[in-house]
Amino acid sequence: MTIRIAMWSGPRNISTAMMRSWENRPDCSVVDEPFYAYYLQTTQHPHPMFNEVLASQSINYDEVAKNLSKGPCNSPIQYQKHMTQHMLENCDLSWTKDIRHCMLIRDPAYVVNSYTNSRGKCSAEDIGIKRQFELYEAISELTGQNIPIIDSATVLNNSHKMIPAMCAALEITCEEEVKDAMLNWPLGPRDSDGVWAEHWYHSVEKSTGFGEAKKQSFALTPAQMKVVDEVMPYYEQMKSKALTIK
Repeated sequence: MTIRIAMWSGPRNISTAMMRSWENRPDCSVVDEPFYAYYLQTTQHPHPMFNEVLASQSINYDEVAKNLSKGPCNSPIQYQKHMTQHMLENCDLSWTKDIRHCMLIRDPAYVVNSYTNSRGKCSAEDIGIKRQFELYEAISELTGQNIPIIDSATVLNNSHKMIPAMCAALEITCEEEVKDAMLNWPLGPRDSDGVWAEHWYHSVEKSTGFGEAKKQSFALTPAQMKVVDEVMPYYEQMKSKALTIK
C-alpha cells in the first residue's frame, strides 16, 4: 500500500527543492501542485501561464482529491506538493484523512519580498500563511495526527540533520543511502514538474541540493509590511511548534 505524504507550503519557500529531495528517493514519486488549475479556474486570478495551467490539470476539486487519496500509484511513497492558498475556504478536506501531512514554513518578510520580486505585488491571500495555519488546525483535528512543522531556514542551514528528522516525524525510513539521495539531486528540470515550471522554477533547476540560507538585506514598503504584520501571528504560532534538532 502506498504511503501518501502531503507537504503544505505557501509560495516562495523551498517547496520545489523539497519536492526534488523526495523525488530523488528511489521509493518515491511526486505530484506537483495538483489543485493549481482548480484554484485558478475558481478565483480567476491572473497568474503567469494561466491558460497553460488550466489546460494541464483537472479543474474538478473532487476528482483531484479522490485521485490524491485513492488513485493509482506505482511507488511505495507518493509525495504531494501543495500550495496552501490553493485550498479555498469551505473546501471538503475529508480526502486528507488517509494521508500523512507536514507543514513547511518560512519567515513572512522573506516570502513577501520574494513574491513581490516575482509578481510585482503581494497580498496576504497570495502567500497563504494564514490559510496554512487554518489548514494545520483543521487537518490536525480531522486526522488526529501530530503534524510536523518544518522551518525552511532550519532545513537550509542543517539539512543533513533536518531531512532525517522530518522523515522520522512522518514515520518514513531514511537510511544513509536514502538520506544522501534526498540531499543531492541531478541538475535540471523534471517530467513531474508542473507546466508553470517555465516561469517559477529557474533557480531550482540550477540546484543540486539544499544551499545554506542566505542572509538578505532588503527594505519592505509600507504596503508590504502591512501584509507581513497581518500574517506574522499565524507564522509565529506555527514556528513555536516547529521541529527542532540537536
